[in-house]
Amino acid sequence: MKPVWIVDDDQSIRWVLEKALTRQQIACRVFVNAKSAIAALDEEAPQVLVSDIRMPGDSGLHLLETVKQRCPEVPVIVMTAYSDLDSAVSAFQGGAFEYLPKPFDVDAAVTLIRRALAESAPMSIAQDVSVEALPDLLGQAPVMQDVFRAIGRLSQSSATVLITGESGTGKELVARALHRHSPRAKMPFVALNTAAIPRDLLESELFGHERGAFTGAQTMRRGRFEQAEGGTLFLDEIGDMPLDLQTRLLRVLSDGHYYRVGGHASLKANVRVIAATHQDLEARVRAGQFREDLFHRLNVIRLRLPPLRERREDIPLLVKHFLQKSAQELRVDPKQLSAEATQSLTHLAFPGNVRQLENLCHWLTVMAPGQLVRVEDLPAEARQPVSDQIPISTPPPDAAAFARESDPESSPAAGPQATDWQTLLRQEVAHALASGEAMPNEGLMHAWEKEFETAVLGVALKHTRGRRMEAAQLLGIGRNTMTRKIAELDLERDN
Repeated sequence: MKPVWIVDDDQSIRWVLEKALTRQQIACRVFVNAKSAIAALDEEAPQVLVSDIRMPGDSGLHLLETVKQRCPEVPVIVMTAYSDLDSAVSAFQGGAFEYLPKPFDVDAAVTLIRRALAESAPMSIAQDVSVEALPDLLGQAPVMQDVFRAIGRLSQSSATVLITGESGTGKELVARALHRHSPRAKMPFVALNTAAIPRDLLESELFGHERGAFTGAQTMRRGRFEQAEGGTLFLDEIGDMPLDLQTRLLRVLSDGHYYRVGGHASLKANVRVIAATHQDLEARVRAGQFREDLFHRLNVIRLRLPPLRERREDIPLLVKHFLQKSAQELRVDPKQLSAEATQSLTHLAFPGNVRQLENLCHWLTVMAPGQLVRVEDLPAEARQPVSDQIPISTPPPDAAAFARESDPESSPAAGPQATDWQTLLRQEVAHALASGEAMPNEGLMHAWEKEFETAVLGVALKHTRGRRMEAAQLLGIGRNTMTRKIAELDLERDN
């Protein structure tokens, strides 16, 4: 292995690092300035370069630039006694492996140099597949193969499709795939998130409006149905659509005709509708919040996208794909995860599903110091086991009471009580199933889900003194979701 080069005009720094590396049996070579190091590049390249920034003559940043031009694979650790923002930014912009402010701990510096040595060792990073050649949808898990087969069977169909799945599972990607492999592929694909459009503007967004139809309507506007003519209209978060607009949408799906807002001429729609939601539409139908006839119109073909926790075997494949994608966007070399880091990611909860994993890969592309990403390079929240990532770890207020009333073994007379809410919940489920107690109209699963959400949101709102936005941020949910849940669970009255 080639030696580590140390470049610093301070003799004490050169001496300390040289002795420390020699004790670790790491070969090194010292230089008093950047000029002599640059001259030595004509003979050989270092395995790792450790250089000060401010030195007489050429600066360390000039040396960094020269080394990166002539030996781009060499990791460069930049040292400086002037720990200012400009120096740090300039170092990283120049391609530095790491930035080491003086004074530093010698052992920590040696550890960093060891990491750089491991980084400079030959690695087989697969770069033979361009991002363009990679498909939008990836997955080797059986549940994803089922999705792929369904898309294949629908390739010659224009049937209405309802895509269900948690947020971040890739519902719009599936919708685009359905369009791309359909007879309408050459026509427009138009997407509309019905939850992101204010209620009073959603009708105009869907169907368009005539000039003068309402205040501010200065010109005639074509709606999404007209924009998607002959192609596909993707309606995301369809479960949040207001009831009055559900009626208008039902009419279009029934006979294919609609009117612009303020218009009198009937328009004919030749559009394939693909809808998506993360909500339980059957439950919303039972609650009177979604039209049953519209549900059956949309639910011709249903595709369920699995959450990432149901396809953990796909995480290494997805990580590789997203790291390549981020690298191309940022015009850098793609990074690679160590086996330990990959294993760590496969044990995460990922409540944000594939979208959260993609964001994490982008973070690693920007923030991880080396090409080989180790466990210690992962953000703190990505190094926690699944059991530590449950957003709310305190039990619902009356979970213990439920367990004591329904399970004799959890009573004070029976010995030690369970203290974690998951155990209490399991006891309650076991008791309910064993006793054969009458099921609520909406089913035990839905009833318990409502109890859980009521407890969690209620405690969060109490903690924030009713401030919805702050409570939503603490729970990691959107503002629209918080507002909808407050209405569904009647928390306005309770709080």
